[in-house]
Amino acid sequence: MNIGLVLSGGGVRGAAHIGVIKALEEAGIYPTHISGTSAGAIVGALYASGKDWSEILAFFKTTSIFSTKRFAFNKPGFIDTEKFIEEFRGYFPKNDFKNLTKSLYVSATNVLTGKLKIFNSGELIKPVLASASFPGVFTPVKIKSSYYIDGGVLNNFPTEPLINECEAIIGVYVNPLKLISSKDLKHSYSVLDRAYKIMSASESISKFSDCNLVISPEELIHFGTFNMKNVDVIFDLAYRYTKEKLKDNDFGLVIKS
Repeated sequence: MNIGLVLSGGGVRGAAHIGVIKALEEAGIYPTHISGTSAGAIVGALYASGKDWSEILAFFKTTSIFSTKRFAFNKPGFIDTEKFIEEFRGYFPKNDFKNLTKSLYVSATNVLTGKLKIFNSGELIKPVLASASFPGVFTPVKIKSSYYIDGGVLNNFPTEPLINECEAIIGVYVNPLKLISSKDLKHSYSVLDRAYKIMSASESISKFSDCNLVISPEELIHFGTFNMKNVDVIFDLAYRYTKEKLKDNDFGLVIKS
């Protein structure tokens, strides 16, 4: 059976994906196809390359994002995304989708055309980095003649590549919408940010029906996008949540007709 795994974006909350993978494998569930965006693309690529959950967790805990050596100069962003390329070569020495052990689909946004691009062949590292290039923080990544940024801008829960490929799909969404009060909307940028989050969440949630099982711990609302101190807590939270979720779902019988 082909089992698809959809991994949303979410910054550091992407560590939840690793906890889910551990719980799934302990339950005897081994995804064969992965579709990821942003942090989900990074976790998905590492998993598809044959890394186990402990190696992926170690990557999250040891990869320094905001190091001064990564600062961007004369580029649109604070962190130069392409300065991660050499470090990623250590994890992906054979820099090609064809060398992965699982089928992988990576979503990125073409910032010039405004269209979504799904990468699943050819060079691996640049599409993965592009998919995780949070706009305004990380610089766009040049691939051939275009520039790409975070896939979550257009599609933060990319189920589409898996629908016709898999008999069952598991979705992991790590961006639950936090309830706020009027005092949180004192400035125009606060309203704009809230509107963007509502739009993104609505589009993602509308695709939950594509999945046989959706894992989205509400407790993740308490964790920020870039706070690296919470990696272990997020991982453990998602692991325990998934274990409980699987107790109530005999996955082998919940197959979409």
